[in-house]
Amino acid sequence: MMFTIEEINNSTEILPGISLGYKIYDACANIPRSIKAVLDLVNGQDNEFNSDMSCTKQSSVLSVIGQTSSSPMIGMATTIGPLRVPVISHLASCACLSNRKEFPSFFRTVPSDYYQSRALVQLVKHFRWTWVGAIRSDDDYGNSGMSTFVHTALQEGICIEYSESFSRTDPKKKILKVIEVIKQSTAKVIVAFMAQGEMAILMRELLLQNITGLQWVGSESWITARNLATDNGFKVLGGAIGFAIVSAVIPGLREFLLQIHPSDKPDNMFVKEFWEIVFGCSLTAQIGAEIKNPCTGNESLTEINNPYTDVSELRISNNVYKAVYAVAHSLHNLLVCEDRNNPISIKKCWNQINLEPWQVLQYLKGVNFTTKIGERVFFDENGDPTARYELVNWQLNKNGATEFVVVGYYDASYPEGQQFKMNNISIIWTDNQHQVPTSVCSTSCLPGTRKAVQKGKPICCFDCIPCAEGEVSTKTDSTDCIKCPLDYWSNVKKDQCILKNIEFLSYGEILGMTLVTFSLIGAAVSVSVAVIFFSYRDTPIVKANNSELSFLLLFSLTLCFLCSLTFIGVPSDWSCMLRHTAFGITFVLCISCILGKTVVVLVAFRATLPGNNMMKWFGPTQQRISVCCFTLIQVMICTLWLILSPPSPSKNIQSYKEKIILECDLGSKIAFYTVLGYIGLLSAMCFLLSFLARKLPDNFNEAKYITFSMLIFCAVWITFIPAYISSPGKYTVAVEIFAILASSFGLLLCIFAPKCYVILFKPNKNTKKHLMSKN
Repeated sequence: MMFTIEEINNSTEILPGISLGYKIYDACANIPRSIKAVLDLVNGQDNEFNSDMSCTKQSSVLSVIGQTSSSPMIGMATTIGPLRVPVISHLASCACLSNRKEFPSFFRTVPSDYYQSRALVQLVKHFRWTWVGAIRSDDDYGNSGMSTFVHTALQEGICIEYSESFSRTDPKKKILKVIEVIKQSTAKVIVAFMAQGEMAILMRELLLQNITGLQWVGSESWITARNLATDNGFKVLGGAIGFAIVSAVIPGLREFLLQIHPSDKPDNMFVKEFWEIVFGCSLTAQIGAEIKNPCTGNESLTEINNPYTDVSELRISNNVYKAVYAVAHSLHNLLVCEDRNNPISIKKCWNQINLEPWQVLQYLKGVNFTTKIGERVFFDENGDPTARYELVNWQLNKNGATEFVVVGYYDASYPEGQQFKMNNISIIWTDNQHQVPTSVCSTSCLPGTRKAVQKGKPICCFDCIPCAEGEVSTKTDSTDCIKCPLDYWSNVKKDQCILKNIEFLSYGEILGMTLVTFSLIGAAVSVSVAVIFFSYRDTPIVKANNSELSFLLLFSLTLCFLCSLTFIGVPSDWSCMLRHTAFGITFVLCISCILGKTVVVLVAFRATLPGNNMMKWFGPTQQRISVCCFTLIQVMICTLWLILSPPSPSKNIQSYKEKIILECDLGSKIAFYTVLGYIGLLSAMCFLLSFLARKLPDNFNEAKYITFSMLIFCAVWITFIPAYISSPGKYTVAVEIFAILASSFGLLLCIFAPKCYVILFKPNKNTKKHLMSKN
């Protein structure tokens, strides 16, 4: 402050011809002493201990610079606020001081903790620390800053395991209680919103109990404190990281500091004490006593390297520098009557002798200037500067000394999301580690799982529950699993929705190829039998077994074998309509032919009785008509089915969650059951009639073979029903094809195999005599 005032007084650009004076009081960071000091300043009292003088004199100061800490500053600002004396603090950062209604004359050159608390949250979030401890000074600075930090941290999903506070005046047992909490906690990161005094006490106790290995995150009050950054301090706080006031280099300050000498200020007790401590000598002249290590007067501060002579990182000092210049610029604008809205208007209009603090206050609100080092200074509507911080990290340099390395920045003037930035500088963490420490209550839930909060614990303590089938989570620490779309299913890891397997009976798989092979074999055998019958059409065995119906039956069996092919492959509109209708019509045609043959056999034996003329009603024409009528009924049923509610391809996603079954929707189930019922009715009639005719006397009784064939046919389709219902997916279609093939082969072999055997291998039995014989 003294340097800055001297620099201003020697300047010709600001306040030319006017010199600034000052008074400096030491309030010892004590609230009552701070209030007493500021009252003495505004009332012009030279003796700060004289309490008998009334506060009736005109203010002797136009502005007050100070205090360092927030609680004394609140007392000062509250006291002189009604007097409208401007107060500029260089380090009181409590966000509560931004309340213009309570502190109308307060300004500061240090950013409000409103921004620092949020910057600390961004820092913790950046390194993914979700489980942290919190320690604060038990004063306005610590309580207000930590309150904002905790509130903002919870919004960002960061949990506070504990929040402890203490003051430097608290008994030791209170400090030990805080130490015990730290020892018992599981959080590896501690955010310390503390003043230097409390931090020094805490550090000493941690060192005594050898508590190391914790990652400390500090506030601007202590993170660059040289009195903490000792060898012992580094054992506890090494690798600490936190936001600090932006550093600066003030030209000429080092030279000003080095010219201090006791001979120039013989009455300054502070200089005397400082000199004796630095050089280890004594300036006191004692009569009759030998002085140990007397000062020679030739000692020079240029040979000393200590925090006093180190001006490489001026942070708090730079805030004092800006505060004094802010007052000077306000006075300058006031004396030249520079209108804040019209800077060109310059004229003398104020009485330079009787200036009032409220006049300085008005101009201080609009001050806007740039320092010698290029830093712009102005105050917002709350008296706060733009919030800018440097992110510093405690590292050891080559000499083994603690160095505050700038590893990032925070600038609140930037848009949201761009305020916090890291440099490309490696960070040294606690215990000299290069890897970012981990501090979580529960490890992150990987994709494919979701978080389930543990009962009675903060949201950061959770269990990882695997997603259910058909659900996925694609992000780390997902709170919910998302259901996959209908056509998709979750993969094995449950972190991605993949297309469901589409299942249908295809020609390319073994089952499909097997069924196709048997279908073609059946059709080929049917055609071969037809060729044999055609070749031996004039033989007795062919003639005796109603060759016309036999050829029609073989034709229908061929169609039965071939219609099974429509059940294989991707279902389409035409295949779905064709497969069931073709199946229903061909089987009715087949059963109708067998029914006709059975009736002919039965009637033929009845016709041999004397006086029986029934055979005229079952001649070839009547047989054709009966077959056509029976088949026409099924055709009409199928036609109505196709018109009213035809079968159509569909995706079955209900039967199986993990795959899609491509199948044919029956459309009208009543029509389907009617088709099957009609086939069953004809089959039952045919079986009954053939059963009645099985023992008719004949050397070659076809009714007996028809009975066996219908027995197989009915058995196949009766067992088909439960197998069809219980078969999964494509096997439902395979069961239906198997039933078609089995029943068709049963009819073909039972009815035609004996005939073909006789025709090809026993031609001696293929005679009319043999057929007519009783044996």
